[in-house]
Amino acid sequence: MSNQATDLTVRHSVTVLRPPEEAFRVFTEEISTWWPLDTHSIGKDGRPAESAVMEGKEGGRFYERTGEGTEHWGTILVWEPPTRVLISWELVPDRPPTEVDVRFVAEGEGTRVELEHRGFERLGERAEQVAAGYGSGWPKVLGQYAGVANAA
Repeated sequence: MSNQATDLTVRHSVTVLRPPEEAFRVFTEEISTWWPLDTHSIGKDGRPAESAVMEGKEGGRFYERTGEGTEHWGTILVWEPPTRVLISWELVPDRPPTEVDVRFVAEGEGTRVELEHRGFERLGERAEQVAAGYGSGWPKVLGQYAGVANAA
């Protein structure tokens, strides 16, 4: 008998009608135009953040800006335009970060954007609950992104 860790990795993808360079740019530089800050924000007292920012470099921050001055979600670990961005995701208070790995793969005349959110096992007893929340949340987030990316 052996104990095997449950794979809590969340994977979702979406295809957009843009080449990888443009898909990457919209995802990273234009994140405030598509990130659903009204529902996916650490804003306080029912007030969502005002903007989201991804600093385009390894070691750069990925953060939302709230009216109260809160400015942090994570750190860019890998910055490889136009194919990949890897983020240390630091949203669960007093817990180790998870990782969000986003890859941009040319597909026909568009780009398949593949998102993998992993490392939930680091969260201990809350791991499954947090992974389930992100499992249901990422499709909305990527849907918002695809809507903006395909509109232009």
